[in-house]
Amino acid sequence: MHTSHQHLQASNQKKEGMTSALAWVIAVCSGLSVANIYYAQPLLDSIALEFGLSTASIGSVITVTQICYALGLLLLVPLGDIVDRRKLIIIQMLFSALALIFAAASDSYPILLIGLAIVGLLAVITQTFVAYAAHLSADSERGTMVGRVTSGIVIGILLARTVAGSMNDWLGWRSVYLLSASLTLISILVLIRILPHRPVTDNKISYFQLLGSTLRLYTSLRVLRVRGLLAMLIFMAFSILWTAMVLPLSAPPLSLSHTFIGAFGLAGAAGALAAAKAGKQADRGYGQVTTGVSLVILILSWIPIGLLHTSLWFLILGVILLDLAVQAVHVTNQSLIYQVRPEAQSRLTASYMIFYSIGSAVGSITSTHVYAWSGWTGVCWLGAAVSTAALLLWIVDRQFDRSLQSRVNHNHRNNM
Repeated sequence: MHTSHQHLQASNQKKEGMTSALAWVIAVCSGLSVANIYYAQPLLDSIALEFGLSTASIGSVITVTQICYALGLLLLVPLGDIVDRRKLIIIQMLFSALALIFAAASDSYPILLIGLAIVGLLAVITQTFVAYAAHLSADSERGTMVGRVTSGIVIGILLARTVAGSMNDWLGWRSVYLLSASLTLISILVLIRILPHRPVTDNKISYFQLLGSTLRLYTSLRVLRVRGLLAMLIFMAFSILWTAMVLPLSAPPLSLSHTFIGAFGLAGAAGALAAAKAGKQADRGYGQVTTGVSLVILILSWIPIGLLHTSLWFLILGVILLDLAVQAVHVTNQSLIYQVRPEAQSRLTASYMIFYSIGSAVGSITSTHVYAWSGWTGVCWLGAAVSTAALLLWIVDRQFDRSLQSRVNHNHRNNM
């Protein structure tokens, strides 16, 4: 009787843990956190001008941030499985606010890089929010709540450029990080009041054992390896566009304002939100088809993107298509991975998103170097080549699946 009462009480606590209002607050906080690693993209030329940097080297701002984000995914996100996520979230947000203030106050380029490196490391709190939302939600509404938080992340990524561009024109690039620090501190006060307390599950695994089990997922799950490589390539293409795009748009003959450049994030939002149904297609068994079609769209998107100097409408079309394709593959990747090991969601998220960070970092640094070497045309050829490599990887994986299935069927007939 006592056991039954405890079970009922725990069930009621679980249902009371996540409300619609709390889900929206977590979604907003997730968007604010992930935006911190994207603010710099429309600010690159302003930062380069202030610190006297070359066009080729300024991409290192994004690269350092993404590399540290990857480290955070490996070192910090798995902690959610063994420590109180509420405390983890609040502590990380506090240090994130301090790092943002440090970056805003930097008086040299190395100091700025240190500040943004710490910002990137702590921005992984976004992934902790996703796991926390899933933990608080009842089984019947977990998908809805996690989807709501994910929508906040997508909007945060895309609107970061719009906000950063406008703030840069109005008050300078430093104001962007001061604003983010202020919003983060306000968010901490709100979260302290509304985040429910949840006892940590009795888990005797050590931190280093946790990291080891995260890395072992690569050896045991082929779908994680393949989908991780796809994530690396599609986000490399994504980063190639968004990092280099500010350079031709801000230079003559276009000479657009940062507010105008940042507004291209709205076009990206339209494409990303259109990809929301990709996960449902994966659940219905169409994950491979969705991936293939999306990768073809990704390659084709570079045609209108390459016509930037002909008309900005071509660029808008290309941005919509590219973000649609990238987000569709990303959502499908996650759906397919979580189907295999749903009980290891935090570690799967960390393992998968590391590929995302590597791709973003490599895309950022290579795009600015290629732009300095061969202009916008070279950037577009680079993006198209990376996108084509992703499609070829998908084709090879499909052929391997079919060959494996054929051998299984052949052995089954022989055994009969």
